[in-house]
Amino acid sequence: MTSPEEASLIWLRPEPSGRKPRYTREQIARTALAIADAEGFDAVTMKRIAAELGSATMTLYYYVRTKADIIALMHDAILEEVLIPADELPEDWREATAEISRRSRSALIAHPWSPASLNDVQFGPNAMRHYEQSLAALRGTTLTTAQKITLTGILDDYVIGSALHTIETMGRARAAELNPAAVTEAIAFGTSLLSSGDFPEMSALSASMGERSDDDPPADGPAMGEDMLGVQFETGLNALLDGLSRSMGIRSGARLPRQPGPSGLARS
Repeated sequence: MTSPEEASLIWLRPEPSGRKPRYTREQIARTALAIADAEGFDAVTMKRIAAELGSATMTLYYYVRTKADIIALMHDAILEEVLIPADELPEDWREATAEISRRSRSALIAHPWSPASLNDVQFGPNAMRHYEQSLAALRGTTLTTAQKITLTGILDDYVIGSALHTIETMGRARAAELNPAAVTEAIAFGTSLLSSGDFPEMSALSASMGERSDDDPPADGPAMGEDMLGVQFETGLNALLDGLSRSMGIRSGARLPRQPGPSGLARS
């Protein structure tokens, strides 16, 4: 039998102690996240993390053995940001699932490199806590186990799709600020296509935008800025919850019994 110290899964190994300098897994994870947020995921290396911690690279290997360990810690730290303290979890199933969805989306957007970089990751304790909380949000409903799995999966799909769309859109906006000439060129190209007559629906849309009243938001403003993308997410989330509530027969206003678990997390 493999001893805990020999386990390949970092969560099965005890955290080292009694050696100086001493670093916690949380410190290592937060340092790695800061590097990735500032410079991208590829900048996260053992050498770079050690340098940021003020440690020798070989010392870091005492705490984490491989890049997979680092990735697991980073993923778990991001999921910690998603967790709602037990005393803040709304009692209504709809409010609770909506808040979990918002926090999940915000975490992905805060770490825009994460969706593409954390695909093959070790399953960690905060992943368990996140899913536990997602199920706890539905405890007061009459949903079956299969329906709960379906509902949480649909919401996850929507959240990830919205986050990816926001990350891409904001990336394009930053690129446009750096190269306004390219934007002008793209607009001219699009205008020439509209004038060809091959895109009647888009031409009508363009014309209607030109007929906006003084009370309408400016057409040349940040129509797809971060705030507007947030409004779009909320509109879609409400519509999705409306549809799921009707199709699954979820009772409106079902209450959740409060069962706080260790570390302030909701547990069943």
